[in-house]
Amino acid sequence: MTPCGRKYLLKPLAVILAVLTLEGCISPSADSVGRYTAPIGGSPLISNETPYSAALRCMSGIVGQHPVRIAVGQIADYTGKIEADGSGRKVTAGAALMAMTALSKSGVHMVERFDTSVAELELKYANNKLIGDDKNPNDGDFRKIMAGSIPGSDYYIVGGITELNFNIRSENASGTGGGTATNATTGTLGGNVYVMNVGLDLRLVNTNTLEVADVISYQKQIIGHQISAGVFDFMGTNFFDLSAGESALEPIQLAVRSVIERAALEMVTRIYRIPPGAVCASPLNTAADPLSDGPYRAQAYNQPNLTTAYSMENSNDSRQNPYRGYSNGDAVGDVRLRGRY
Repeated sequence: MTPCGRKYLLKPLAVILAVLTLEGCISPSADSVGRYTAPIGGSPLISNETPYSAALRCMSGIVGQHPVRIAVGQIADYTGKIEADGSGRKVTAGAALMAMTALSKSGVHMVERFDTSVAELELKYANNKLIGDDKNPNDGDFRKIMAGSIPGSDYYIVGGITELNFNIRSENASGTGGGTATNATTGTLGGNVYVMNVGLDLRLVNTNTLEVADVISYQKQIIGHQISAGVFDFMGTNFFDLSAGESALEPIQLAVRSVIERAALEMVTRIYRIPPGAVCASPLNTAADPLSDGPYRAQAYNQPNLTTAYSMENSNDSRQNPYRGYSNGDAVGDVRLRGRY
């Protein structure tokens, strides 16, 4: 095998072999640590945050004073969009897990209802006296099934991802220029920008009464762009055709996480009767954010009364007219939906 790093100006097959023998190449035999090649990359792990994560964590000081148990149910992908090659869906199937993470950031007391398979199996084993007592493993004692040992939920969250609209609007521009002579240098430059969006609908349901206590629908627009440039030139008997480009798309799944965290933030805010303008609203730093969209009819947040059924949707007058912020009859004229006015 030719040593890695040697340069070649040979036939195409030799060039291919040279590429395979560059530094970091694939070896037919494993190295000392058992790898055929060293993987590229090495970026550090970072926390999976959204612009609303700081506000969620700010809520934990208030939420911890008055624990309310919340469960997360099915938050499915209802867009029906799949990849063209059939490799999977366009949108994540883990929206429920994102909601759990969002509630955890805010310090909400959660109970598991999404995947209870392990608990149900443990209960089955305990019922058949197959699980021993950890305190006295050798005396033949078994785990007891105690009535009322599993706490119930006060509310649960369900819903789904309901919108995924591609290319809501796009713009592009391109141009070509150069000399008029046969061997003159010519160049091209072009770019385009496009926008899509993702939408979410969530419900907060009272577990005891099955009343829908809150309904939230949010959407987030996602932007992408492409830029390309090229140069074509003759130099003597040779010609050169050079091009370069760059493209970027805002992560779709991060947009899904953002709308889920924003919905969780508002649900927690309303369930604890936290008044607008509270300290947790400041990290959002957005004048049109729905967190500051009007007074609460319920009592102050430090004395919540969650024992009786209520409708969060009706507890805030600003929700009754969702188009109140539009400057005219055209709904596209001003998209400050659910803002502060």
